[in-house]
Amino acid sequence: MPTNLAIDEKLLNEALKMSGLKTKKDTVNEALREFIQRRKQKDIISLFGKIEMDKSYDYKRERLRR
Repeated sequence: MPTNLAIDEKLLNEALKMSGLKTKKDTVNEALREFIQRRKQKDIISLFGKIEMDKSYDYKRERLRR
C-alpha cells in the first residue's frame, strides 16, 4: 500500500546503516516489526508476579513425557 510519510532522513539513514538492509522500505518494515515485538514483550512482562503457578506442577516430569 503506497503511503507518503515525512520521516526524519537522519534517523532513517542511521537505521539503514545499522540494520544492514538494502532498502529504506525494508528498514522501516523491520523497525515496525521490532516496535510491535517490544510492545508485546512489555505487555507480557507486566504479567510477571500476577499469575499464580500451580505448586503441584512438575516440569521435570513433563520433560520426560517427550
